[in-house]
Amino acid sequence: MSITPERKQEVIGTYAPKAGDTGSPEVQIAIWSERITNLTEHLKTHPKDFHSRRGLLIMVGRRRSQLDYLKRKNVARYETIIKSLGLRR
Repeated sequence: MSITPERKQEVIGTYAPKAGDTGSPEVQIAIWSERITNLTEHLKTHPKDFHSRRGLLIMVGRRRSQLDYLKRKNVARYETIIKSLGLRR
Protein backbone atom coordinates (compact mmCIF):
# COMPACT_ATOMS: atom_id res chain seq x y z
CA MET A 1 0.00 0.00 0.00
CA SER A 2 2.84 2.38 0.77
CA ILE A 3 5.21 3.56 -1.92
CA THR A 4 8.72 2.19 -2.15
CA PRO A 5 11.68 4.46 -1.42
CA GLU A 6 12.81 4.16 -5.04
CA ARG A 7 9.41 5.26 -6.35
CA LYS A 8 9.34 8.10 -3.83
CA GLN A 9 12.71 9.35 -5.09
CA GLU A 10 11.39 9.21 -8.67
CA VAL A 11 8.37 11.31 -7.70
CA ILE A 12 10.57 13.79 -5.85
CA GLY A 13 12.91 14.05 -8.83
CA THR A 14 10.02 14.62 -11.21
CA TYR A 15 8.11 17.27 -9.27
CA ALA A 16 10.80 19.07 -7.27
CA PRO A 17 11.29 22.69 -8.40
CA LYS A 18 15.00 22.40 -7.59
CA ALA A 19 17.31 19.52 -6.74
CA GLY A 20 16.87 18.09 -3.26
CA ASP A 21 13.64 19.97 -2.57
CA THR A 22 11.37 17.54 -0.74
CA GLY A 23 9.22 19.99 1.20
CA SER A 24 7.70 22.03 -1.60
CA PRO A 25 3.93 21.76 -2.00
CA GLU A 26 4.30 20.22 -5.47
CA VAL A 27 6.39 17.33 -4.14
CA GLN A 28 4.09 16.77 -1.17
CA ILE A 29 1.00 16.76 -3.39
CA ALA A 30 2.66 14.32 -5.81
CA ILE A 31 3.61 11.95 -2.99
CA TRP A 32 0.09 12.10 -1.53
CA SER A 33 -1.33 11.39 -4.99
CA GLU A 34 0.92 8.36 -5.42
CA ARG A 35 -0.08 6.99 -2.02
CA ILE A 36 -3.75 7.65 -2.76
CA THR A 37 -3.63 5.73 -6.05
CA ASN A 38 -1.90 2.78 -4.36
CA LEU A 39 -4.44 2.69 -1.57
CA THR A 40 -7.32 2.99 -4.03
CA GLU A 41 -6.06 -0.12 -5.84
CA HIS A 42 -5.84 -1.95 -2.53
CA LEU A 43 -9.41 -1.02 -1.66
CA LYS A 44 -10.66 -2.33 -5.01
CA THR A 45 -9.50 -5.81 -4.01
CA HIS A 46 -10.40 -5.45 -0.30
CA PRO A 47 -13.70 -3.52 -0.21
CA LYS A 48 -14.39 -4.19 3.47
CA ASP A 49 -11.10 -2.77 4.74
CA PHE A 50 -12.63 0.18 6.54
CA HIS A 51 -9.50 1.13 8.47
CA SER A 52 -7.61 1.67 5.22
CA ARG A 53 -10.60 3.53 3.79
CA ARG A 54 -10.40 5.96 6.71
CA GLY A 55 -6.69 6.42 6.05
CA LEU A 56 -7.49 7.12 2.41
CA LEU A 57 -9.97 9.83 3.35
CA ILE A 58 -7.42 11.43 5.66
CA MET A 59 -4.82 11.43 2.85
CA VAL A 60 -7.28 12.99 0.42
CA GLY A 61 -8.00 15.72 2.97
CA ARG A 62 -4.31 16.43 3.47
CA ARG A 63 -3.73 16.63 -0.27
CA ARG A 64 -6.71 18.95 -0.60
CA SER A 65 -5.25 21.21 2.10
CA GLN A 66 -1.92 21.34 0.28
CA LEU A 67 -3.69 22.15 -2.98
CA ASP A 68 -5.70 24.93 -1.33
CA TYR A 69 -2.49 26.38 0.15
CA LEU A 70 -0.75 26.31 -3.21
CA LYS A 71 -3.73 27.92 -4.91
CA ARG A 72 -3.68 30.77 -2.37
CA LYS A 73 0.06 31.34 -2.75
CA ASN A 74 0.69 30.80 -6.46
CA VAL A 75 -2.08 30.00 -8.95
CA ALA A 76 0.33 29.24 -11.81
CA ARG A 77 2.12 26.52 -9.81
CA TYR A 78 -1.29 25.18 -8.70
CA GLU A 79 -2.52 24.85 -12.28
CA THR A 80 0.74 23.24 -13.37
CA ILE A 81 0.60 20.53 -10.70
CA ILE A 82 -3.10 19.87 -11.37
CA LYS A 83 -2.41 19.33 -15.07
CA SER A 84 0.68 17.19 -14.55
CA LEU A 85 -1.02 14.90 -12.04
CA GLY A 86 -4.29 14.78 -13.93
CA LEU A 87 -6.41 15.83 -10.97
CA ARG A 88 -9.94 17.04 -11.46
CA ARG A 89 -10.44 20.58 -10.24
